[in-house]
Amino acid sequence: MKDGLRQSMALFHTWSGLLLGWLLFAMFATGTAAYFQDEITRWMQPEITGKADPSAAAQGAVRYLDTVAPDAASWYISLPNSRSATTQVYWQPAEGRPARRGETSALLDSDGHEVKLRETRGGFFLYRFHFDLHYMPVLWARYLVGIAAMLMLTAILSGVITHKKIFADFFMLRFGKGQRSWLDAHNVTAVLALPFHLMITFTGLVTLAVMYMPWGIAANYAGQDKFYEAVFGRTAPVAATGKTVPLADLGSLVNQASASWGGRGVGYISIANPNDAAARIDMTRSPEAAFGSRGETITFDGATGRILARHDAKGAALATESVMIGLHTGRFAQWGLRWLYFLSGVGGTIMVGTGLVLWTVKRRTRLPDPARPHIGFLLVERLNIAAIAGLATGIAVYFLANRLLPLAMADRAEREIDCMFLAWLGVGLWGMIRPSSRAWKEALALAGACFAAVPVVNAVTTPRGLLTSLLAGDWTFAGFDLVMLLLAAGFILASAKAGKARAKSRTPARGAVRPVAQS
Repeated sequence: MKDGLRQSMALFHTWSGLLLGWLLFAMFATGTAAYFQDEITRWMQPEITGKADPSAAAQGAVRYLDTVAPDAASWYISLPNSRSATTQVYWQPAEGRPARRGETSALLDSDGHEVKLRETRGGFFLYRFHFDLHYMPVLWARYLVGIAAMLMLTAILSGVITHKKIFADFFMLRFGKGQRSWLDAHNVTAVLALPFHLMITFTGLVTLAVMYMPWGIAANYAGQDKFYEAVFGRTAPVAATGKTVPLADLGSLVNQASASWGGRGVGYISIANPNDAAARIDMTRSPEAAFGSRGETITFDGATGRILARHDAKGAALATESVMIGLHTGRFAQWGLRWLYFLSGVGGTIMVGTGLVLWTVKRRTRLPDPARPHIGFLLVERLNIAAIAGLATGIAVYFLANRLLPLAMADRAEREIDCMFLAWLGVGLWGMIRPSSRAWKEALALAGACFAAVPVVNAVTTPRGLLTSLLAGDWTFAGFDLVMLLLAAGFILASAKAGKARAKSRTPARGAVRPVAQS
């Protein structure tokens, strides 16, 4: 019975990991990069320098909004934090005054002046891609991602059951042993951060649980709006009176809110009916300031600055969800823990990638004719090249496009993303037409070359190259370039290993009888 269970779990582990394994690889890779999404965005907007004080930034944002949208129905302000230096503002025009696209938002410096930066979605795109994908409806994408995450969770659990020597083999990483080496790499990366892999997969499902399982809300509430009102206890909206009253000093309110939360900063400000006697100001705690993702909110009277209400997470269920989402996103993590998140994510990406490769390595020896594999084997092998080497090349090209595309290009942010997918597609097509061993070597070398080119192109196109950044102590730029060089070295080394494996497979074994030439 024990052997039967393990064999069943092994079969389930194999196929649950393979069916959407290519999507899982992309989710893990881009989700891992998202732990430094703010830093990636700052690198992709090199015009931004310095730091910003949230209190001064809030006052500057109000001055700007008073100038460009004094009669708007509402204002929204996203304040800078320890990892960003700009203030993002949005406004909703008053009824009957529609605005054209791009005319209801702006990026400001700490003094409230609009800054003109190169258009990019930066690290935010990688973050959104790992659960929203791209070029497809968001709802479909999130259901597909949810199915992949569920398969990932079951693959992890079945893998633990299957591998009875999983912890012992963790200490036996053997190189140059073919299938054994791939299995060792898969096991080591799986065990090294096993709690992280379980946590990140389960909490990822929790973040979208309301969408995946809406039946409880439907059975107990007359729509999701009623549910959110009951759970979060937001105050009812108040209509504008038409009486003009100056807004209370926002800087002092920011300091007051932060003090009431024990020094934790304000992340977002929402102002309804600005410059009206019925103005309301909602201040929400910054996600980086605490473990849970559901930030406390304080509502102020916009005219007097008097506190009207406090909204905190209510109930054990909401508090649990808040902590789980906070664990998944890791926004609370300081530098040491953030790097641990990142390295664990890299391990998870390698775990998925080696699992995909292991599927082909293990089955190649069982083929009736390894030189002429069946179509299913060929499909998995070529999809592996596209998913692993293709995505890596695409991400590097995304960074290169940020530096090389004309700054005045229309829809520049979308063109950066298009470059990433075109590079990904190009590597996938190249892998389809080349022999697999050569395709692996060439595609991995291309990924390494593209990552190596990023610091070079950055130094040529901006005054913030690697050497300059190191001398200036600019660790955001220096760290980014160093990570690019490490990735380049890793992919070039992998390409060299793939070339040696190909050469070894073509070399006759010692003692083998060579065919005699016919006269």
